[in-house]
Amino acid sequence: MSSLKVDTVLCINGSVLIVYYTPGHCWQFRVISRTGGIFGEQKIYYSASAALNVGLEWLRDEG
Repeated sequence: MSSLKVDTVLCINGSVLIVYYTPGHCWQFRVISRTGGIFGEQKIYYSASAALNVGLEWLRDEG
């Protein structure tokens, strides 16, 4: 079983932004859209705040 730590869950304009940590992939984010699609990048971030900032920017650009 892999260990996963969720740091942030935000709902913005009907989309959900989740920032999480996994030992093998460091900090990452995913967005769940209003229609249920899951989006994100496979990039590695070395802090929760860095992943959060990029996730928020990604949502702003997509909106």
